[in-house]
Amino acid sequence: MRKRKKEIKKRHPSKPRHQTKSRHQTKSLGQIRVLVLQYVRQHEKEDIHTREVGEAVGAADALAFDLVEEILEQFVRERVLRRGKSRKSYYYEHKSKVMEGKFRRKAGKGHNFFFPDDGSDPIRVAERNSGHALDGDSVRVQLLAVRRGQEAEGEVIEITERVESTFVGVISINHGLSFLITDSNKLNNDILIPERNLNGAKDGEKVVVRVLEWPERAKNPVGEVLAIIGTPGDNDTEMHAILAEYGLPYVYPSSVEEYADGLDEQVALSDEFEREDFRDAPTFTIDPADAKDYDDALSIRRMKSGHWEVGVHIADVTAYVRPGDPIDKEAAERATSVYLVDRTVPMLPERLCNDLCSLREGVDRPAYSVIFEMNDQAKVLDYRITRTVINSNRRMAYEEAQAMITGAEGDYAEEVRNLNTLAQKLRQRRMKNGSIDFDRTEMAFELDEKGKPLEVYVKHSLEANKLIEEFMLLANQAVAQFVQHIRGEKTPPAFVYRVHDRPDEDRLHELSEFVQRMGYRLDYTGEHDSIAAAINRLLEEIQGKPEENMIEVLTIRTMAKAVYQTENIGHFGLGFADYTHFTSPIRRHPDMMVHRLLTRYMAGKPSVNKKELDEICKHDSEMENLASDAERTSIKYKQVEYMQERLGMEFEGVISGVKDFGIFVELTENGCEGLVPIRELDDDYYELDEKTYALVGYNHKRRYALGDKIRVRVARADLGRRQLDFDLAESEQ
Repeated sequence: MRKRKKEIKKRHPSKPRHQTKSRHQTKSLGQIRVLVLQYVRQHEKEDIHTREVGEAVGAADALAFDLVEEILEQFVRERVLRRGKSRKSYYYEHKSKVMEGKFRRKAGKGHNFFFPDDGSDPIRVAERNSGHALDGDSVRVQLLAVRRGQEAEGEVIEITERVESTFVGVISINHGLSFLITDSNKLNNDILIPERNLNGAKDGEKVVVRVLEWPERAKNPVGEVLAIIGTPGDNDTEMHAILAEYGLPYVYPSSVEEYADGLDEQVALSDEFEREDFRDAPTFTIDPADAKDYDDALSIRRMKSGHWEVGVHIADVTAYVRPGDPIDKEAAERATSVYLVDRTVPMLPERLCNDLCSLREGVDRPAYSVIFEMNDQAKVLDYRITRTVINSNRRMAYEEAQAMITGAEGDYAEEVRNLNTLAQKLRQRRMKNGSIDFDRTEMAFELDEKGKPLEVYVKHSLEANKLIEEFMLLANQAVAQFVQHIRGEKTPPAFVYRVHDRPDEDRLHELSEFVQRMGYRLDYTGEHDSIAAAINRLLEEIQGKPEENMIEVLTIRTMAKAVYQTENIGHFGLGFADYTHFTSPIRRHPDMMVHRLLTRYMAGKPSVNKKELDEICKHDSEMENLASDAERTSIKYKQVEYMQERLGMEFEGVISGVKDFGIFVELTENGCEGLVPIRELDDDYYELDEKTYALVGYNHKRRYALGDKIRVRVARADLGRRQLDFDLAESEQ
């Protein structure tokens, strides 16, 4: 950048201030636009800063540079320029008027977008220009002419590849015509179901429908019923509907179950695995009280040297699941277990996840283990990765282990406290080295036998949870480091890493400006340590404050998403240069892959194909996101179900989101979130102030801003749409 600036000054030698200013004043806005466009075209695909462009076209004062910046921003809106690496840099990339990419459909306000294959910014596609494209279709889009000051738009001119689109809804049969009525946000239209395609579905039943075609002149797509889920409102029906909505399976294939039932329990304990015997080491599991599968255990004992030997023992799933067998194929497709409010939809058949691979108390079980030698300061002096046989002495719930940490006695209480002391030191060191300290909370429900929510509350992590977390993090990091340096090779073999990129600078800047308006500071220089340290200072400062959860959520949204990939770019949030997922092969396919790759490379075999492995990583990341979306949807459903019996009741809350259509409020008592529609704010005309995350009254200037305390009344609870609406309580009006 510096070198190019010097070259620019050669081409555009600086002149006395008065000369430059007078020259600039003689140019019209149109002429300046032309000069700016000429300059950026000369430096196609180079990251060009606003100041650089300003100097090139003769800007001499702050007003002139502001004008240049506005022209550059206008070119961004017109899709002539793309944003560069920093907040005030840009680059020019010539585009054809016709582009190829993916179409993403969102019902409601017609917020459809086209995502170009070249990775450039998405382009809005109005419903009238969507050409009946469905969400996920590959399309060709014609860029439309842009009015000055408006964003670019496109028109679908060809659907190059249809995706298989399925929708969940209720069958409506009236006067011989059958339609699927769906609340999906990816389709505005009902789906016509010819009688021959009903496949036994009856009026009022909730079903899954596949779109077969969408004729050019037809208002509605045509589909067929794939599966009948059940009666709307029934708990199983609604949970299965959520899974089907995200394309996730809700039943396990009987053929795979039968294959699993036929597995020999002793095959994983055979001599071929050369297992170390850890059955005499004090070993236990710590899990949720209602857990059915136990995929990790810890052991601890003093060594003759006075150091600690700590074993992180992980269920050896791949000793039972062989590449290409029916269980392996099913696990690869599912990629993850799915955790809804009232159930777990497992990645593996029950015989494996709840029996053969579950590290149950008092039973010999095969494990893949990382054995650490540590001193009293929790410094890792040495470690090894080996296959073992273990026998868990005790199955503990988190609450039981927590009681031991705080002084309760019982079997293995001393071991638990020793592990906790080491875990605390590991955590302190991790934070000092740049890990970000998010205090995770989760929604928890008490359900009756039919799945009806009796209580909703926010659950905080216990120290016992953090104990387990620290040793799982340590094992995951150790395995990634081991592969990075395996056999002393300069180029490590292809491997699955869990990576997390650094935050986007623009988002960090927006977060900094927002928290500053709330009286906090987020000072950073752009280096990892200072960003992490600044975020940790902020999180510590807001602890216990009403706005804590809201700012923490905003901070998390500032972060990039963690994904699986073969390129090791490190994990920003944890502050680790090397990190993978090794510790949950019962519920995560990437962990199974890590176990297999580890075995392969420890045996001296060559690297697998990196491109093929990256495709698996991509699929696993996508399925993880779908599973997370389904989990959040099930939480929302149960929240609405719970609040349905509390219509008219008033609650204290905090504004958790601000949109042009209303404000979202999270209730302080139970964490349930609902919307106060803007139509309920009828004392004024309200406008959205995006910079301050607030709705502001035009006449009276009343503000409803993110983080504000507010009192609301439960107005509507729509289970079908999973939507909770609030009114302002009398005291707020």
